[in-house]
Amino acid sequence: MKNRIRVERAERRMTQQQLAEAVGVSRQTINAIEAGKFVPSAVLALKIARQFEKTVETVFQLEEGE
Repeated sequence: MKNRIRVERAERRMTQQQLAEAVGVSRQTINAIEAGKFVPSAVLALKIARQFEKTVETVFQLEEGE
């Protein structure tokens, strides 16, 4: 699963820590999601998308074969 979290954070000058606190997870969780090492739950994906005022589909995209 690809995501635009790093891009969305950069546009808002938001750190991983700030996003983590806003959605109730650790900074390490945000880092793992950005790196593609962890797939967030539906609830967490919705919370992240809401922080950026975007749809889940805008922030997260399935890759070919997923």
